[in-house]
Amino acid sequence: MPPTDSATLHRWAEIPREEVTPEIGRRLVTGEHLMLAQVYLTKGTVVPKHSHHNEQLTWILEGALEFRLGEAQDEVVVVRAGEVLRIPGHLPHSAVALEDTLDVDVFSPPRADWLDGTDSYFHRPR
Repeated sequence: MPPTDSATLHRWAEIPREEVTPEIGRRLVTGEHLMLAQVYLTKGTVVPKHSHHNEQLTWILEGALEFRLGEAQDEVVVVRAGEVLRIPGHLPHSAVALEDTLDVDVFSPPRADWLDGTDSYFHRPR
């Protein structure tokens, strides 16, 4: 949705859920300088290692994600409901859903690859 100079109300229930893969769904709200996303992951889902220039906050509402951070993926952080992980831009990371999980991701600036469908790391061959 293009940004405007006036306030805009969004209702999650009215935003179509994009089924990124059979295991991952998401809903997006985008402003001029940031993006807010609800991300749904089924237990066992793997988000492959990737990085992006966007700063990211991941707030777990339900479930738990195990993140592996850094080029060697040797820093492990489990983020559970009620916790927030900040991931700076350009830091390689991956995740595994330890449970069915609902998280809210905030990105600044918005993820252009999510908006234009070029987020190929999600769409790996099976």
